[in-house]
Amino acid sequence: MLDETLLDAPDALALADRRGLLRGAAEAGARVRTAARHASEAGIAALRPEGRPRAVLVAGPGTAAAGVADLIGALAGASAPVVRLQPTGVAPAAGALRWALPGWAGSVDLLLLPTTDGSEPGLALLAEQAYRRGITVVAVAPKASPLAEAVGGSHGLFVPMATAPNESPDEYAESLAASPGALWALFTPLLVLLDRVGLVDAPQEALEKVADRLDRTAERCGPAIATYSNPAKTLAAELADSLPLIWTEGTAAGPVGRRFASVLAELAGLPALAAELPEALPAHGVLLAGDYAAGADPDDFFRDRVEESQALRARVVLLRDRPADGLTAAPAARELALGHETAISELEPEEGGDLETLAELLAVTDFAAVYLALATPGRPDHGH
Repeated sequence: MLDETLLDAPDALALADRRGLLRGAAEAGARVRTAARHASEAGIAALRPEGRPRAVLVAGPGTAAAGVADLIGALAGASAPVVRLQPTGVAPAAGALRWALPGWAGSVDLLLLPTTDGSEPGLALLAEQAYRRGITVVAVAPKASPLAEAVGGSHGLFVPMATAPNESPDEYAESLAASPGALWALFTPLLVLLDRVGLVDAPQEALEKVADRLDRTAERCGPAIATYSNPAKTLAAELADSLPLIWTEGTAAGPVGRRFASVLAELAGLPALAAELPEALPAHGVLLAGDYAAGADPDDFFRDRVEESQALRARVVLLRDRPADGLTAAPAARELALGHETAISELEPEEGGDLETLAELLAVTDFAAVYLALATPGRPDHGH
């Protein structure tokens, strides 16, 4: 159960937030500016590429690296295939993870290594293999990490990960790969790089607009803003005790929906399913008709209310970035949900460039996941 009184008690939220999640969400704009500066200082802005890479490989652990790969895939979609190399290993520990290059990868490809840790021997080995095959390697990781040595110099290009002004590297060592700050710290330098090599349109002005949009969204979604006028707190309150079905429309919305489902599970302990419209409708339609349907008997007379917790009811979250061709499945989605008496939360960004609208959707959903994590008893951050 969500403690809704906590949502409108900023001091109590701050106290519950032992992992600095709200700070990470609030500082996303600042993180973009710092990361863009690091990219420039590392020499990315001065690169003279010899043509576009054929394919982009992305290897790194956790939610942040997965999100970065997914976002880059959506943005570079038309220019080059983006492939995330999944790690293998006996445990999710930095020392245990291993990555392998696909057999087809060669000197015309680009390997990106985003990580909030940087101590993974598997990534250093991968960088070494890539270097031997003539693949260009670019890593973003904490500045004093072993990966910095492995990739620096002639073996590739290293960009130190942007940390927040009040954050020590050790504090970040147990870092939340799912935190909002981590995503932007890794994603921004790679946007600068992909702009240079002609795969993504992300000039300096666009990144400044992204940082501004993140700042504005953080103001609207911050802990001091009351739930009724705060889109992130409203969404958190609506999703409490529900099974969120996150339906996305528009190129950039897909990765945002998948990330939202991941961070809801990882930070707030809430299972969620993400799918892209129009295929989300047949994929999740039966969930709306079965035991998770809002119409499934909520007042079963014989249910012991003390012993049995409330059953999860599906709730649709419609995340939309304007569809390119004007065709939209949103009316069909609303009709299906309402036909099954299922509530819908809708999120649509204000007008702006692709990166700005993407940033706004990421910011609102990240803040919502953080509020759910902080205001749900039994979560690691809940202050009681």
